[in-house]
Amino acid sequence: MSEHEWSNKSEQEWREILGDEAYYVLREQGTERPFSGKYLSCDKEGVYRCAGCGQKLFEAGHQFDAHCGWPSFDEAIKGSIDYVKDSSHGMTRTEILCSQCGGHLGHVFDDGPTETGQRYCVNSLSMRHEDDE
Repeated sequence: MSEHEWSNKSEQEWREILGDEAYYVLREQGTERPFSGKYLSCDKEGVYRCAGCGQKLFEAGHQFDAHCGWPSFDEAIKGSIDYVKDSSHGMTRTEILCSQCGGHLGHVFDDGPTETGQRYCVNSLSMRHEDDE
């Protein structure tokens, strides 16, 4: 499906594709409860894809345990993420969106423990692991 087809989906179509919980995260910029996500532990190999459109987002080898309550990665697949300034909730952060369908994934911070210095803090509901398809 082309990017144009993704952007033409109605909110009702998105809700039918995603279900209520993933819709809340991906389309309404929601956040799942900390420590509740399916992909919190970093024991998988392979690739994590956008739950909305299937675009590859993160290699599993870049996941680490940040003890923050959400899956964390130190690097995204090049070109897979759009970055948007987020000034909600009385703070300034960088929101991360799927570059193909615009789905909200989470936020990225400059406090990662690896050489990238990045911590992509991602909602499990916004992703699926390729082996789970």
